[in-house]
Amino acid sequence: PTCVLGIDLGTTSVKAALVTGTERGLALAQSCSRETQAHSDSPGAAPQGMEQDVQKILRALNECLAALPQQQLQQVTHVGVSGQMHGVVFWKSDKGCKWSESGPGPAFEADEVSHLVTWQDGRCSPTFLTSLPVPQSHVSLATGFGCATVFWYSKNSPDFLKAYDAAGTIQDYVVAMLCDLKKPLMSVQNAASWGYFNCRNKSWNTEILKKSGFPVHLLPEVGDPGSIAGRTTCAWHGIPKGAKVGIALGDFQCSVYSCLTERTDAVLNISTSAQLTISMPLGFQPQEAPDPSSAVTYFPYFNGDYLAVAASLNGGNVLATFVGMVAQWAQELGFQVQESAIYPRIIQAALAQNHSKLSVHPTIFGERHLPELLASVSSIGASELSLGHVTRALCRGLVENLCSMFPVQHLQELGVSRILGSGSALARNEVLRQEVERIFPFPVVYGKDVDAAVGAAMVM
Repeated sequence: PTCVLGIDLGTTSVKAALVTGTERGLALAQSCSRETQAHSDSPGAAPQGMEQDVQKILRALNECLAALPQQQLQQVTHVGVSGQMHGVVFWKSDKGCKWSESGPGPAFEADEVSHLVTWQDGRCSPTFLTSLPVPQSHVSLATGFGCATVFWYSKNSPDFLKAYDAAGTIQDYVVAMLCDLKKPLMSVQNAASWGYFNCRNKSWNTEILKKSGFPVHLLPEVGDPGSIAGRTTCAWHGIPKGAKVGIALGDFQCSVYSCLTERTDAVLNISTSAQLTISMPLGFQPQEAPDPSSAVTYFPYFNGDYLAVAASLNGGNVLATFVGMVAQWAQELGFQVQESAIYPRIIQAALAQNHSKLSVHPTIFGERHLPELLASVSSIGASELSLGHVTRALCRGLVENLCSMFPVQHLQELGVSRILGSGSALARNEVLRQEVERIFPFPVVYGKDVDAAVGAAMVM
C-alpha cells in the first residue's frame, strides 16, 4: 500500500505520522511526537523576542523518524510537511544544512541557519507596525508575521540579514533542505500568513516593499497548497530517494483538514491558543482590504477555498499561566507544589462550583485585533473567591472571549449545525467542555482528533 509521511513542526513539539491507504480510505499506521525544548534567548530583541533553536527542532524531528518502523518508512512515496505559520527562519541557500549518515539512512542538521523567530514574537510594537507601509492584502499585519520581522531586522539590525540569502517558515526550510531547492518555495497559505501577500493574484506586494527598503530577494517563490515542491535528494531515514515532497503547508489548515468533513461543521480547537473555524461557501472571496477591528480572519485553505477563523491568542496558555501563578504563590508561602499536581485539583474544585458570578476577561496575551486589550476581573464578591469559583470563571471567560470574536448569530447565518471540539486544553478540562456546551447552542462532538501531521499526509 502507498505510505505517506506527514510531519508537523509545532511550537512546542514535532510530530511525524505514517498514513496508509486502505479499502476504507486513509488510516493512521504509526505516529511519534517529541518535544523540541527549543526555546532560545533573543538578546537583540529581548524581552519581547520569541526565538527557537532550529538545530533542536531538527533533532526532535530526527528522533521522531528514528522511532518509526523502518519497513514502513521504506515504503513512503510522498512526504507532507506542515508547521507554525507566521514565523521566519533565515539560511544560506547553499549551506543550509549538513547531511550525515546516522542509523538506517542519511539525516540532515542545521548549518548556516538563524534562529526561528516564532509567531509568538512580540518585537514589532504597535508603533513600529504603524510605521510600515500599508499592505495590499486582505490580512492585517501583526507582530510575529514573517514580513514584519524582516522589516524589524532591516531597520534595527541590517547586518544580521547580510549573512543570509533565503528565508521561509520552519516548514519551508525543511522542504527546501529535503529537495535541495536553490530558492525556497512557499504555499499561498504560508505566504498569506507572512503579510504583504495578495491572495487574489497570488503575488507579493513587491513594489510596496521595494519602496520601503525591504530585502525582496529574501521572499520565497509561491505555489498552490497541495502541489509538489520537489523530490527527496537522499534516502532520508530510509525513506527512498526520489519520494515526492509537498509544498509546505500551514499547521492550522492541516489541523482543520484532518477533521472537517461537512461544510456545516465548525471546528473549535483549544490548545496553546484557541480557534473557532468554519469553511466559507464555495466561491467566497475576502474583501481586498482587511477590517483591522474585525476578530475574524480569512485563511486560504485548499482548492481556492477560505476558512473563516476567530483566532484567539488566549487558550490553554492562560490556564497554564494561572497554574504557574498558583504554584508561585505557594512557593512564596513556603510550600513546594508541582504544577502538574495543581492542574487536576483546580479542575476538581471548579467542577464543584456549577456557577460563579465572578467575571474574568482572560486576554492576558491581548488579541491581534485588540493588541492593547489586557485581562480584567470584575464582579468580585466575598463569597466567590475560592479556587473553584475563580477557575470556573476563568474557563467560562475563555469560551466567552471566543464567542465574542465569532458570535453565535454569525455562525447560524453561515449554516453551522454542530461544533467539533478538539485540542489538548479541551480534552483534559471538563470545566471548559461544560462552558462550551453552555455558551454555544449547537451539538458539540468531541474526540475528533485534530492532527496537523495527519492532515499534511492526507493532503498528499
